[in-house]
Amino acid sequence: MKQKLFLAAVLGAFCVLSAAAADISLSIRFYDKKVYHVAETGDTGSSVKPEPVYVEITLTNRSPGTYRFKLADERVFSVDIDVRTLSNQSLEPADYILRKRSESRNVYFRDITVEPGESFSFVEDVRNYADLREPGSFVIQARIFPDLFRESSLSAPAGIPLESNRLNLNLRPPAIPGPGGIPFDMDVETGAVLVREKLPPDEVTAYMLRARQKSQWEKFFLYMNLEALITNDAVRRRSWLNEPEEGRARMMAKYRADLQNSTADEDIALVPSDFRIESTSHNGATGTVVVTEWFQVGRITERRRYTYSFRRQDDIWLLEDYTVVRLGTE
Repeated sequence: MKQKLFLAAVLGAFCVLSAAAADISLSIRFYDKKVYHVAETGDTGSSVKPEPVYVEITLTNRSPGTYRFKLADERVFSVDIDVRTLSNQSLEPADYILRKRSESRNVYFRDITVEPGESFSFVEDVRNYADLREPGSFVIQARIFPDLFRESSLSAPAGIPLESNRLNLNLRPPAIPGPGGIPFDMDVETGAVLVREKLPPDEVTAYMLRARQKSQWEKFFLYMNLEALITNDAVRRRSWLNEPEEGRARMMAKYRADLQNSTADEDIALVPSDFRIESTSHNGATGTVVVTEWFQVGRITERRRYTYSFRRQDDIWLLEDYTVVRLGTE
């Protein structure tokens, strides 16, 4: 009799948790939708670190009550990202997650509170969770462990994770190295290879602005030094200097996504209806391009003067700063 009561209690607790979890949703999306490649091999035969595959993980509370969970500083103790082939075969875990979860150390975490109607988001690199060394098509799903990841608690109600939607990831073979070692990028819309060419600063500016007019983000970011743009701001620079390599990678991915969403440095992400390059000057290392740009705001046309600052790296001019002067409306 006691055993039946115990089983009934466990089942009841599980049903309550399941009902509550139905109002707590977990979703993922690519933080920076682009063409991804497996790691390329260097001249010595060693693997060159590939570009991260960032996903944004969002927990949304649609319940009438407050939802709380623990988010570890080392996210692998709160999050798991499952990657499978189209034949439903799980990929081997990445060395990173195996190393972190096998270390004998304290797990530090924050208590996160999500009020009704609110969402909480953060970014993770899929490569930290799965061994993406072979090209192919894969299915990605994220899980969050509200009470931290523990191997022994997975079968208990408290250890049941929240599961997200699934994403399809296409991983291509290594990109062919470009001239002078400059990496290739891919145009998401056409699949064509994008190459940083040895263009003067004024042509780089025109290329960037035309790309923005057409919402071609891969082309828009192609000639940007994102690290320089991030650290131009004093607050972001302090955060950047205090972050380890992984944290800086997250900051860069978030900054790029924020530009696309017009939530950071929106002046540079605005879509000009027209533009005219007024002047260009450059020496061996730095260059400046002054551009008048027009923006349609309802029935009003606003005019601004942008001064773009470039620095040459390996014969490629990269944007690293800009200033804006508002010239009024027309």
